[in-house]
Amino acid sequence: MKRAVIYCRVSTDKEAQESSLQRQEQELLALADDLRLDVVKVIKEKESGFELNRDGVFELLECIKEQSIDVVLIQDETRLGRGNAKIALLHFLMKEGVQLFTYTHKGEMELSDADSMVLQIVGIVEEYQRKLHNMKISRGMKKAIDNGYRPEKNIKNRDQSKGPEKKKVPIEEIIRLRENDLTFADIAATLRGFGYNVSKATVNRRYLEYIETLSKEEEN
Repeated sequence: MKRAVIYCRVSTDKEAQESSLQRQEQELLALADDLRLDVVKVIKEKESGFELNRDGVFELLECIKEQSIDVVLIQDETRLGRGNAKIALLHFLMKEGVQLFTYTHKGEMELSDADSMVLQIVGIVEEYQRKLHNMKISRGMKKAIDNGYRPEKNIKNRDQSKGPEKKKVPIEEIIRLRENDLTFADIAATLRGFGYNVSKATVNRRYLEYIETLSKEEEN
């Protein structure tokens, strides 16, 4: 049975809108029952559809990531959002492989030609951004190797990279790559290539911790 989240939204705090929220929930619960979906959460909020920074939206995204959601149920496409906010959320759901069902369609939502075209353009742009990022990493690695960096010798436990992701972060490699003028983003991408599950923020934090420790040692 597919796991689903129901998302209901109205745009104002007016008392009349409260009944709309309740109606959305009831209709979508009935639809989920008809489609034999396992509803794990119902999210309701009163926010503008043009606003992406919504508590309900972040709750929805978190639920999708943490609870392996297959389907999001909404009354109609405007409930998810309007304008750029709607496109951004549609793109996220597509990337996560989550289906979007509406009460209006009594099943999976049919995208308009305009929305389909915009999402296709967004996908193409994102792919080229990914290619550019990979090219940047490749150039950074080439520069590091030209300056004497040898990943096959410096990265410890390289033979274990196919197993579970490593939790330890090799600070000595962060320092070495930083000295070769790689950005924190490039360092994180390089280490991930060798099986270390690290983000740019983690690399930045570990490097700053190292600098702070070094400064304290020099003071003593």
